[in-house]
Amino acid sequence: MAQTDSTVSPDGTASEGRRPRAVVLLSGGLDSTLAAKLLQEQGVEVIGVHFSTGFCVTDHKRATARGDENPKKLRNEALRAGADLGVPVELIDISAEYLDIVFNPKHGYGANMNPCIDCRAFMLRKAKAIMEEKRADFVATGEVLGQRPMSQRRDTMRVVERDSGLQGRLLRPLSALSLEPTEAEKSGLIDRSKLLGLRGRGRRAQMDLIEAKGITDYPLPAGGCCFLTDANYARKFKDKMAHRAQDRMNWEDVTLLKLGRHFRVTPGLKFIVGRKEEENDFLERFAKTRVRLEAVEINGPVGLTDESLPSPEEERLCASILARYTDSKGDNVVPVRAEGGGHGERLHDVTPLWDETVLGPMRL
Repeated sequence: MAQTDSTVSPDGTASEGRRPRAVVLLSGGLDSTLAAKLLQEQGVEVIGVHFSTGFCVTDHKRATARGDENPKKLRNEALRAGADLGVPVELIDISAEYLDIVFNPKHGYGANMNPCIDCRAFMLRKAKAIMEEKRADFVATGEVLGQRPMSQRRDTMRVVERDSGLQGRLLRPLSALSLEPTEAEKSGLIDRSKLLGLRGRGRRAQMDLIEAKGITDYPLPAGGCCFLTDANYARKFKDKMAHRAQDRMNWEDVTLLKLGRHFRVTPGLKFIVGRKEEENDFLERFAKTRVRLEAVEINGPVGLTDESLPSPEEERLCASILARYTDSKGDNVVPVRAEGGGHGERLHDVTPLWDETVLGPMRL
């Protein structure tokens, strides 16, 4: 049976004092919730932390949601998991520092723009600092050996542990029996026999286990929570990096890449067209420093120019692109109003741009 009245000191030796305490990276998903539950069942005091990188798809949906959205779809799953487990969860915004990781990943990118190894190590360094501040005994995650192709291989899991400074104090309860014992296990603080040895991408075992423990209201495992793993977002991100030259992208750039249709009009000019009403509303927040276009007397989206102000000819081309996505039928002339850019309001009567030989190469 695991001890409940002792702790592991920084040098890895057990000392009397209190029940074990762990900082758990809690996303609110199936795996991290189950990992926390397994520790609770051994008498561990769980402190949940949830890091916001600024690239979470669910966070963006929450930011752009309309008032009639299903609240369940927009809830913060880490807070929901904390409520189910009866543990505190600290939400920590690391987005400002995280951009440096995205632009300069020591271990490179995954299939798209995802710096998964560096991302994991970065979060765990933050968790290590919290562990020390809270006088916790170790850090735990819901990682499963072999579940993710970049960051959850055996070799990269070792790299993450080393780079985070958590050697011997990083416990992965779901795959512990398939990994080397941590100090908490060696000392008897944690009963290793009550941990799991899961590996691979399947989630059936986790689902059966957590439901048997009385937790049924969790998001179905789907992956793809990070924009940087999405091929469409990564394509726009790479284009933006290439055309910003020496000027590093900022958070406004990163945010605008998350929504709308994007068109590379010229090397120095991009055009963004909203796809639905909530995106149009969100784009309005960024209109002040850009040229805003919208069809007159016909339903259609909002469009914004980006990176530079367009010439009159470029502005008319943008108007033709926007007209394509209005309720106009056929080749009818569409009046498009433009405003901003240091000039008064002006009107462009344009034919929607249907020619894919022209539009296709611009579309990102």
